[in-house]
Amino acid sequence: MKTKNEWRQDREYMAIVGDLLAQPAVQKLADYTQHHHSNRLQHSIAVSYDSYRIAKRLHLDYRSTARAGLLHDLFYYDWRTTKFDLGTHAFIHPRVALRNAEKITPLNKKEKDIILKHMFGATMATPRYPESLIVSLVDDFEAEHEFFSPLRAKLRRKIKKRRMRTIW
Repeated sequence: MKTKNEWRQDREYMAIVGDLLAQPAVQKLADYTQHHHSNRLQHSIAVSYDSYRIAKRLHLDYRSTARAGLLHDLFYYDWRTTKFDLGTHAFIHPRVALRNAEKITPLNKKEKDIILKHMFGATMATPRYPESLIVSLVDDFEAEHEFFSPLRAKLRRKIKKRRMRTIW
């Protein structure tokens, strides 16, 4: 995203996901830390909006991409501390997210695939659609961006401070 709230000004995007954003089940994601420096709702919106923009530019199904991107991490536990007997978080949470998403909205085949396959690379679940691959890649990018952004900002401030000292 260019700016943190750019998605709010995009009328078409809001028309596509507005009903989902109004759902208490989606709003509840704000209560969970995602990648140390963001909450799960912020992360999900970033993945959704950036994926939507890419899919739209490529003339793909940007509606399904936006909606499934928003729902891809619809689970309510701290993934750093919660452990499962049936497998890793990377394997389990897409299924949990799909089950939760199906409780709040009807999903088409593509949306289901996007949610289930968004951990491609960490799992062997191969995306069936280009839109699924887009969300998976954008999810990885956003995770890295969210985790390292504060470190990058701190580094920039240090570099700027050093430059200022050398000028004087």
